[in-house]
Amino acid sequence: MASTTTKNGKEVVRIEFDKGVAWVTLNRPEKRNAMNPALNSRMLEVLDELEGDDRCGVLVLTGEGDAFSAGMDLKEYFREMEGKPRVVTQRARRAAYEWQWRRLRYYEKPTIAMVNGWCFGGAFTPLVSCDLAIAAEEAQFGLSEINWGIIPAGNVSRAVAETLRHRDALYYIMTGLTFDGCKAAEMGLVNEAVPRTRLRQRTRELADLLLQKNPAVLKAAKDAFKRTRDLSWEASEDYLTSKQEQLWLIEGQARQEGMKQFLDDKSFRPGLGPYKRPPNNK
Repeated sequence: MASTTTKNGKEVVRIEFDKGVAWVTLNRPEKRNAMNPALNSRMLEVLDELEGDDRCGVLVLTGEGDAFSAGMDLKEYFREMEGKPRVVTQRARRAAYEWQWRRLRYYEKPTIAMVNGWCFGGAFTPLVSCDLAIAAEEAQFGLSEINWGIIPAGNVSRAVAETLRHRDALYYIMTGLTFDGCKAAEMGLVNEAVPRTRLRQRTRELADLLLQKNPAVLKAAKDAFKRTRDLSWEASEDYLTSKQEQLWLIEGQARQEGMKQFLDDKSFRPGLGPYKRPPNNK
């Protein structure tokens, strides 16, 4: 396995725990956090580790320094792969795809992308795979592949099609022009943009809001939305009915408690906030 430390001995991915939030930082600032085989392998491990870690109620993905991520490391994924057997290149790409969208898209915990700076090319995939995204107004986004002779591959084009309007997506794919966090929010690539000085605070506020929800219900709700987008109305109805019945078996107590507090105790209003979960209800 490739080393998971940088040349200066730092881990390529750093994890910090703080009151229910796991801050996961891509840590190759000297390369603008470009994703290489070592980082991708480590991210797979990190996602596995945090999935069962009670210290992680919400996962925030960000980058060290002035970049979220500059995309795939061109030197390690292109130049250094030249002449190697196809099985070697395929193995390296699989590790990237595995965490960037197969694992992250349907992750057990709620996820927030905190885009602090540069976000280019391959970085669009984990950005879109996260459930929510907050960007610094100063952040710079770009699909510059057209400028050096390739297409946005590795499911980047699919990620862009998932979030941007048809004309907006083609405009930036075909021109290679950059745009800032405000434009990203306007187009729906991120939920909102705030000044960089407020970025971590705003992300923390959103994470705290998610931490108030029942984790099992939150997971079911986000999966239900993502799974039904490409289903017919009939298939969607069947899926959602089955999902709801499954949830009642797993978290029936949560439903009963919420109904009790709303209908009997009249202690909360669903439109104004979550019901109060019992201390032993995690």
